[in-house]
Amino acid sequence: MPKKPIKEKKIKPIPNAYIEGAGIVVQEKITETLEKNYMPYAMSVIISRALPEIDGFKPSHRKLLYTMYKMGLLTGARTKSANVVGQTMRLNPHGDGAIYETLVRLSRGNETLLHPYIDSKGNFGKSYSRDMAYAASRYTEVKLDPICAEMFRDIDKDTVDFVPNYDNTMTEPTLFPATFPSVLVNSNVGIAVSMASSVCPFNLEEVCETCIALMKNPEHDILSTLKGPDFPGGGYFIYNEAELSKVYRTGRGSFKIRAKYNYDRAANCIEVTEIPYTTTVEAIMDKIIELIKLNKIREVSYLRDETDLSGLKLAIDLKRGTDPDKLMQKLFRLTPLQDNYSCNFNILIAGNPKVMGVGEILTEWTAFRKECIKRRVYFDLNKKKEKLHLLEGLRKILLDIDKAIKIIRETKEEADVIPNLMIGFGIDEIQADFVAEIKLRHLNEEYILNRVEETDRLRDDIAEMEGVLADQKKIEKIIISELKDVIKKYKKPRKTEIIYDDEIETDDVEDDIPDYPVNLFLTESGYFKKITPQSFRMSGDHKLKDGDRVVSHIEATNKTELLFFTNMQQVYKTRASAFDDTKASVMGDYVPAKLAFDQDENVVRMISTTDYSGYMYFVFENGKIAKVALKEYETRTNRKKLSKAYSGKSPLVAVFLADESCDIAVVSSAGKALVFDSGLILPKTTRDTQGVQVMTLRSGAVVTNAFVVTEEDKDRYEKIRVKSVPSAGSAVKDKSGIPGQLEF
Repeated sequence: MPKKPIKEKKIKPIPNAYIEGAGIVVQEKITETLEKNYMPYAMSVIISRALPEIDGFKPSHRKLLYTMYKMGLLTGARTKSANVVGQTMRLNPHGDGAIYETLVRLSRGNETLLHPYIDSKGNFGKSYSRDMAYAASRYTEVKLDPICAEMFRDIDKDTVDFVPNYDNTMTEPTLFPATFPSVLVNSNVGIAVSMASSVCPFNLEEVCETCIALMKNPEHDILSTLKGPDFPGGGYFIYNEAELSKVYRTGRGSFKIRAKYNYDRAANCIEVTEIPYTTTVEAIMDKIIELIKLNKIREVSYLRDETDLSGLKLAIDLKRGTDPDKLMQKLFRLTPLQDNYSCNFNILIAGNPKVMGVGEILTEWTAFRKECIKRRVYFDLNKKKEKLHLLEGLRKILLDIDKAIKIIRETKEEADVIPNLMIGFGIDEIQADFVAEIKLRHLNEEYILNRVEETDRLRDDIAEMEGVLADQKKIEKIIISELKDVIKKYKKPRKTEIIYDDEIETDDVEDDIPDYPVNLFLTESGYFKKITPQSFRMSGDHKLKDGDRVVSHIEATNKTELLFFTNMQQVYKTRASAFDDTKASVMGDYVPAKLAFDQDENVVRMISTTDYSGYMYFVFENGKIAKVALKEYETRTNRKKLSKAYSGKSPLVAVFLADESCDIAVVSSAGKALVFDSGLILPKTTRDTQGVQVMTLRSGAVVTNAFVVTEEDKDRYEKIRVKSVPSAGSAVKDKSGIPGQLEF
């Protein structure tokens, strides 16, 4: 059957479907787009996520701990971590994984914090291990650590502001009324948008003592009471007073921390028991293994992680005859066993990020704590005033109880009892309602006398509280008293020991460089080869570029220092060890690329030395020769490039290293030559000196060649020796400019 044609459905226009501006591309400045779309996100990360506030907590920490507080976990038994995570989602609308990870880092079992906030049971991993995973939340149990009582003290007395949670079903505190500067006691690291925060931990007793001292004397020397950071992982803090003072003053800087170890002589083994807070056992092992593979460490025979329930232990078995202390000095320098901790005390103050020094942080915390105490005292004051108001009404009633009973008895309707009492005794509605609820059993002499005495005590308490609110010194005394109580309850001895930087032994970097004989070759085009004697004996011809040739061959060692003089009056310094061993059958390293020469810069001469003895001789076309001690090119710092290596006022003809006194032959384009004792010219202290005139030249003539006369050729060159310079020299025939090829 033929198919029926499909009828097209007509689409009815939707009334009022026009959207103004739809489909129109509007040009907008990128700065405006960023301000509208990116800035709100950036500010949210800065203010509500990544940076700690003056109480020492980020929002995620605060939501978790407050949830546990409301669950009664400050005094109750432990509960499963999964229960805490589920309850926390009422305040923190992130996934359970992120919440549990936060809980893990706050726990005692993870050992991230100097004073953990969560008492834990089960496997919570370890902060010093990258691979030691924590157990799932259904297996672990938690409760609040006793120190959290200092975080929540008087939180129900309006000491801090509360705000609605994300769905407006409950409220949460904006800050904790911490009774000690927890912001400095426990570490806090966060990365926001365009800024970050890194606060190192300090010993609780030292922080509290410093805070007390600053309240008593704002000019107090913080270094005298706050000795330095104290990390939960222990180790050593290398004390550098200048750098630590900078951190305390500005809130920025860094200091060195290193591992703690002991040597087991019987097993010939180093046992590392405490490592820097900034690294992990696995990172240290990976670095040591890498160094062993590169032959930079040859003293280690075996490496193993012996961490168990008793704590961290990294065992390093040594080869026979190894000095353990010397090896550890090398490991401190080459591995994370010694590391830097960078400080950036960036803290939110009233919603604004601010980088502060220790003194300013403690001052801000003191101001915050004063406000908490004022609000607490004001809260208690109002409660006592309300109670006093009630008792004063009761006192009026108790003066004539029979009258009160008569008023109540003769009142026909219950609703009129309170108005009648108000009229009969001249009291307000609140007082009358309180009196009306008194039990008959309380209408006795003992009850009446106790209420009268309580009224007097309330008046005294109210007067004292009003005095506290009016006197800053009294508030400071309360803060100091609370800080002393915290010290008494929760102080711990330092875990991180202090060692002074001037007491630390340092190893010589050169000791890490393996030393062995090598043959060094440099070609005219600037290619360099380092070949071991064994490889050199077995090799054939050199592989070279077309037209290239070997211009320098030096027998040296791998620790030999090399100086490459260039055509731009510069010298580049390096070591033979900086180049890889190679073979004659390869092109070698291109020196200008290897040492990052400037554009169009080429090698003129390669000089090798181990002790910078001898003198450099620079021979110029104008007949002058500069004599400079090689010591002038020695530097204490690890500088790779020296400018003004020699004079550039006349083209350079030859450059060589020789003793202070040697015979030097000079040849000119006019067919003249001379030999003189280099002792005739004095050495100069400036590297770019023009030197002294040695050969006098006719108009248009230039020096074309110069070289050191060998012992074998001395007698041959006696004919052209001169006893003083400058000299015009004698006529000779130069058979190609090669040393030793002159004819007389």
